[in-house]
Amino acid sequence: MQFTKAHATGNDFVLVSDPAGVQDLDATFVTAVCDRHLGVGADGFIRAVAAHADHEARRLLSAAGLGSDDAAPVWFMDYRNADGSAAEMCGNGVRAFVHFLIAEGLAELSEGDELPVLTRAGIKTVQKVPEGYAVGMGIWSFIDPELAAERGSDSLVKVAGLADPRPGLSISMGNPHTVVALPDGRTLQRLDLHTAPTVEPTPPHGTNVEFVVPGDPLVTEGAGRVRMRVHERGVGETLSCGTGACAAAAATRVWVADDGVDTWSVEVPGGVVTVTFTPRADGAEDVTLSGPAVLVYTGTLI
Repeated sequence: MQFTKAHATGNDFVLVSDPAGVQDLDATFVTAVCDRHLGVGADGFIRAVAAHADHEARRLLSAAGLGSDDAAPVWFMDYRNADGSAAEMCGNGVRAFVHFLIAEGLAELSEGDELPVLTRAGIKTVQKVPEGYAVGMGIWSFIDPELAAERGSDSLVKVAGLADPRPGLSISMGNPHTVVALPDGRTLQRLDLHTAPTVEPTPPHGTNVEFVVPGDPLVTEGAGRVRMRVHERGVGETLSCGTGACAAAAATRVWVADDGVDTWSVEVPGGVVTVTFTPRADGAEDVTLSGPAVLVYTGTLI
């Protein structure tokens, strides 16, 4: 099996091309490939499969009200966490996925043009931009709107490196996130994310946990700034998380009541991504994630 290693702000992936949907991937195989000592090593595994050739992709298209003959995404991003579990969506992974499709000659995308991609969290639109790729992430929402509106948090988070539990705010970006605010960079640095933080109550499908420190100043020339570390479900700490960066920016806007700031720079250990919010007529907000993607090397799994 031919593969490509790629990363997007340090969030790294093994990608394989399977247009006809003939590769049978199980959790044991994915875990072995993603193992950093005994395999290639990656935060996630992505299979590029033609949507019409995959049973799950056809079901997802049908759920979106599209058939295989409609003006629908050609490519399904079959994304698996490093532990082999299927995941709904990965914002960094989508950028790496599109960069891979272009390199493989499976898609074309000129600057300013858009390419639809099918994910388990729905259809995402990717645009080529000067800094890499901008992904239309859809709307963000509270996992528990009632508690979020009442007190700005819905859970308590315990993590190694902090003596006391901290309040967290759980946000959906198509996948679940719980965001925790910290006072300064030293507190962020001393966290031990080798083990998963404890979130009580835990969202129904588990959660990724982001720890966020506001920039100083928080807003410069109309744009907000935050720093972030993240523990991802089924992976552990990663250098970046695209959907997590969106959730972190959304939570920060809630806490500071500053939804007039629509552009946020999110600094992660692997680099910087940009999150942009666009209001909709129904009161919800669309989120766009922008950042680079890099192909590292290709190889053969034997």
